Parts: sequence; structure tokens; C-alpha cells
Amino acid sequence: MKTVIVQYPGTNRERDMMAALKLVTGTDPVLVWHKETELPTADLIVLPGGFSFGDYLRAGAIAARSPVMADLVKKAQAGVPVLGVCNGFQTLVEVGLLPGALMRNRDLKFICKDVFLRVDNSDTRFTARYDKGTVLRCPVAHHDGNYFADPETLARLEGEDRVVFRYCSADGEVGEAANPNGSQRNIAGILNARGSVLGMMPHPEDLVDPLHGGTDCRGLFDSLLDAA
Repeated sequence: MKTVIVQYPGTNRERDMMAALKLVTGTDPVLVWHKETELPTADLIVLPGGFSFGDYLRAGAIAARSPVMADLVKKAQAGVPVLGVCNGFQTLVEVGLLPGALMRNRDLKFICKDVFLRVDNSDTRFTARYDKGTVLRCPVAHHDGNYFADPETLARLEGEDRVVFRYCSADGEVGEAANPNGSQRNIAGILNARGSVLGMMPHPEDLVDPLHGGTDCRGLFDSLLDAA
């Protein structure tokens, strides 16, 4: 499985993502600097977390206009799988590959802790190793993770089964108490219409090795490996 990770000034999770992909696939990912204009052929392109360009203007706004993004959008539209985590999710929204917006957290504070996610769609290349309704523990670390979309967009996401992950309690209950950032409908991760692009705020790359204290999120990477 060939994987590519795009790096911007200010990203800080590319090494974590590289380690996770190497662990699962047995192959080193290719790290591509944002000023490149073409991405190598790959089975997966990843936009990692961090604070690209210091989150200046809006989180992901400048990264979305980096030279490499034209080719990334072209490849995504051709069906190449793309995973955007945290700042990567924000960038995918800013470039128009995913709908909605990521706003400041409800309490206007940076959040860094473990949360629980419920798998609401297991029929994807990202979640096929899970059963629908599976509850995962997964770390979050963000200041702008409050997902917002207009009612029509939310209805479309729900109707097309494109909400992949929701914040929940340890027993899978979705509600305000389990929502760390104020995201509408507890949304933590969504797909594009084709099902090839996933954006999520939590960091699955940081819970794939027993040394992390658990392997809840390894199934996401194993699912991608199976699909490849």
C-alpha cells in the first residue's frame, strides 16, 4: 500500500501519521512538501493535523491554497482515497472537498483529551473493519473543531449516510454531555458524496499501538489496507 502525506508549515502530526501508516502497511509513507505541484501515485493521500500556517485567517484557509492542492483535488475527484485529520479536515473543508465549516470550540478553549466516537457508517473503505455502532476511544487536540453546516447540508449528510463518526459516551449514547466542542449533531467525521474522502477531527493515528495505551483506532488503517 503506497501512502502520501502532505506537509505544511505548522503541521505537527505528520510524524505520528507516518509511524501509524508504517506500522500497519509495512511501508514508509512519502512526505510531500506543500509547495510541490504534483503528488506521486498512491493508494492513500493524508492531510495530517497541526496548525498549518499558524491557523492564520482561518484554520486550513492558507493550506487550501498551497500549490500542491490543485493536484490533490484532481486526484480526489478521480477517486483516490484522501484522509484529513484535524487540521487536515479543516483544509478539506476550505478547499471544497467536504461541506460545512469548522468553527471555534463551543467553550472557546483548546481541547486535548480522549473522547469516544461511535461508528455510524461501517460500510466505507475507512471503517469496514468495524461494526456499525462500535464505540472507539480516540484522542482529540483542537481549538477549531466545532462542525457547522446549514440545515440542507446536514439533511443531505444524514440522508446519504455520510456521517461516519459521532462523539458519544462510553456506552454509545449521543448527546450534549458527550459533545466536546459543540459540533452539530455530535459530528466528528464525514465523507464526500463519492465515499473516497474522509475528514475527522479526532486523531486515529495516536491510538494504533499498544504503547499508546490502546489500539481502538487501528481498524481505520486496517480497513484502508484491505481496500487497497
